[in-house]
Amino acid sequence: MEENDHNKLSKVQIWLLAARPRTLPAAASPVIVGIALALADGLFRLGPALAALLTALLLQIGANIANDVFDFYRGADTAERKGPLRVTQAGLLTPGQTLAGMWVTFALTSLLGIYLAYVAGWPVIIIGMAAIAAAILYTGGPHPFGYYGLGDLFVFIFFGLAAVGGTYYVQAGHLSTAAMWAAILMGLLTTNILVVNNLRDIETDRRAGKLTMAVRLGERGTRLEYLLCLAGAYLVPLFMWVSGLSSAWVLLSWLSIPMALRLVRQIYRDTGRSLNLALAGTGQFELLFGILLSIGILL
Repeated sequence: MEENDHNKLSKVQIWLLAARPRTLPAAASPVIVGIALALADGLFRLGPALAALLTALLLQIGANIANDVFDFYRGADTAERKGPLRVTQAGLLTPGQTLAGMWVTFALTSLLGIYLAYVAGWPVIIIGMAAIAAAILYTGGPHPFGYYGLGDLFVFIFFGLAAVGGTYYVQAGHLSTAAMWAAILMGLLTTNILVVNNLRDIETDRRAGKLTMAVRLGERGTRLEYLLCLAGAYLVPLFMWVSGLSSAWVLLSWLSIPMALRLVRQIYRDTGRSLNLALAGTGQFELLFGILLSIGILL
């Protein structure tokens, strides 16, 4: 986007850029799976399910806005950035405005958390506070763990384990074994979104002193990490069927294999900005996989 185009953007468009709506389907996917599991067990509750979905979306938006401003402060976002536009670095919002947007988003998240704690108990408060803190400390604070190679673990825990498990828990009041395995599966797929993002940014992150897992592993190791997460995700439905946790219908998720193969080819062929297509595709893939898995769970 050219600088002249920036001047034509409305405030709503600028905040949409900061929120990065293209990341939201990936945030919703684990919640969809958690809802499907509760439906299959006859434990679905509309209010907590909707609140869990909105909480996941707001956490993703809050994390996106936090990354925007804190990466700007640390000099990780420059004119050489290969990913989507960052509004603070581009001068579309001041750092103060971006921080205010982050706090408003997390305040709304907290309100939903209070409701979920009311219906499901104190564990929700602990998980919610930890998720908000992690979203901020991913790139903020004196020792941001996204800068020390721990971002992949953060995404796996909060956008996989907590998203699926938490969605099921606020409806059922407990965790099932099937929910825990599905949480691992969705955690692996969500992690792969960050893997592609960090693969694209290896050079600029290295120069900025941002030691992501991709910087530590190098391009070859990062591509292998993507493959391993993908392979693990496909093995989980097979295990769930063989172990009797679900019917063979969960293998409907394997219908996504052609898309997975296309993504692997992109990951091994492309570099730099070209990986933006693989990044978007990995988010779409998680949504497709999650929907197919959910259908299989319900059948």
